[in-house]
Amino acid sequence: MTTIKIGLPKGSLNTIGRGNTHQLFVDAGYDIQGYEPGKESDTKLRIVNDPEIIAFLTRPQSAPVELSRQLLDVAIVGEDWVKEESVNGADIRRIGDLEYGQTRLVIGVPKDASYESLSDFFRSQKNRTTPILCFTEYPNLTRQRFTEDAGYQQVFGNKKPLVQVRGLQDGENRLVQIINSDGVTEGYMAKGADLIVDNTQTGSTLREYGLRELETIMKSSAGLYAGPSCNSAKEGKAREIFDLLVGAVQGRKYFDVKFNVPNDRLDETKAYLSNKGLCSDEPTVTAGNRYSAINILIPRERFPEALRNLRQTYQATAIVRNEVKQFVK
Repeated sequence: MTTIKIGLPKGSLNTIGRGNTHQLFVDAGYDIQGYEPGKESDTKLRIVNDPEIIAFLTRPQSAPVELSRQLLDVAIVGEDWVKEESVNGADIRRIGDLEYGQTRLVIGVPKDASYESLSDFFRSQKNRTTPILCFTEYPNLTRQRFTEDAGYQQVFGNKKPLVQVRGLQDGENRLVQIINSDGVTEGYMAKGADLIVDNTQTGSTLREYGLRELETIMKSSAGLYAGPSCNSAKEGKAREIFDLLVGAVQGRKYFDVKFNVPNDRLDETKAYLSNKGLCSDEPTVTAGNRYSAINILIPRERFPEALRNLRQTYQATAIVRNEVKQFVK
């Protein structure tokens, strides 16, 4: 038996109302224990009905490191953290996007700041003699963005900004210093920082701290990622896991709808459903003496319109709508 080690996120990606990766695994058909949001336990974590999967808890910041160092074969992690680790050439690849945990990595500045771009900011600092301080949990991506900026290059040339992660420092430009933050990054502005770089979903926390977004560095969502230890022997299992998980993601986009139509309206009802794309492949029909039962999988956002047309135009009755846990194409 070939086993595969997977890292499951602890934190925002397993929080009810935000990510809830636990529920994703349940909807995908996995009997998972020790992973209920807020009650995660590395010692109790296991997937009961699939002994080929060995699961571990991991923090978002740690998962890419654990992948690149071959401590994990695959992991669910945000693209922002993968890019942060991959700036320095980490061998991590995305198996597929899971379409949740959407966030943006943004540059934050005081809301009353006069500059409108990062280039404007750096040009406005050309006569400054004290260090520009930027706090972030993403020092690699931040330095990459700074050094690529035209305003930065105009003022500082090709010098790399100094990056400080606790006691470690790297980079020759001490006039621009990027300092690792361990959380509540927005709070550093009130303490004297000039910029912050942080992830945000709605921007509400930035506004709460009196900040605004200067620009977006990247958009991110959760995905299943593989490290170098996910070799050809494990690739099939990794793909199987992804297919089941993304099937649960896709299932949330549909309703399972059942209803009856008179037999003399059956053909035109089927044509309407097929032509409008209101079924997965084709309507499932069970014929009766006077009525036929139809079962379709319909996109959630199109349900109200379809319901109205089915009732008014095609005389549909006994309409039942169910949730879809999983839709594997």
